Amino acid sequence: MIIGVGIDVAEIERFGAALGRTPQLAERLFLERELLLPSGERRGIASLAARFAAKEALAKALGAPGGLLWTDAEVCVEDSGQPRLEVRGTVAARAAELGVRSWHVSLSHDAGVASAVVIAEG
Repeated sequence: MIIGVGIDVAEIERFGAALGRTPQLAERLFLERELLLPSGERRGIASLAARFAAKEALAKALGAPGGLLWTDAEVCVEDSGQPRLEVRGTVAARAAELGVRSWHVSLSHDAGVASAVVIAEG
């Protein structure tokens, strides 16, 4: 059963400018491992913008309650390249309240826009 659906978009250039103006913003939004590619290189801005959109979409799928911590939701990548979500803390607690048992996430970025869709399933 679908419990919630969220979608979000982020303008890549604007997101990059925000990170440039406020370097500590990346640390508030992402875990260290989200900032890096499997090779150890830093992720590009388009990829980070898509991950930010996923976190926004996840919050919407949960009903956008206050008090969720950005770093309590992590966008991971399977060996196949498919993204997946791992939740903990405040996000896991809200998901448990709603009966969420699994997540589906899709990320995209093109033409200066990053987007994400998240489905919370119970």
